Amino acid sequence: MAEVEIHAAQTHGEDPFGHTVGILVGIIGVLLSVVTILGHREHTYSVVHKTEANDQWAYYQAKKIREHTEGVGMELLKSLPTDPVKGAAAAARFEQNQARYASDAAKIQKEAEARDAESQRSERRALRFDLGEGFLELGLVMSSLYFLSRRRFFVGMGVTAAVIGSIIGVAGIFS
Repeated sequence: MAEVEIHAAQTHGEDPFGHTVGILVGIIGVLLSVVTILGHREHTYSVVHKTEANDQWAYYQAKKIREHTEGVGMELLKSLPTDPVKGAAAAARFEQNQARYASDAAKIQKEAEARDAESQRSERRALRFDLGEGFLELGLVMSSLYFLSRRRFFVGMGVTAAVIGSIIGVAGIFS
């Protein structure tokens, strides 16, 4: 009986450049995952900072409404014929409360503006991470095309895109 031998094409060891490209694709994949995670976290920070800023703006608005209400109360008190001693005490209380609410509102406004600025900073960082992620993805795909075409051109394009993506990602970290 004749033995049937099936010879599989041995690709292991035949293409050392392919091994290098495979390792390179793995490294690009790791960099891509790091930049992607950093981008997602930065987007989350931006939303959290914006929510905190919105809360501060709502608190500011409440203080301004109270300040205005105290002013209306003071004007009503002045326009009504009342006991001058009681009226003066109430007017002083209204003025004191109005000044306190104005002072509180100014502090809250500064805090809200700081939170808004932090949210915008996070959005700028997230944009850098997103751009870096896009270039790293392009580098990964371009480098992987080597395995289909065996053309080194794709590896060169992929490495270039991955380096650009890495630089942009690092710029996002330090911005």
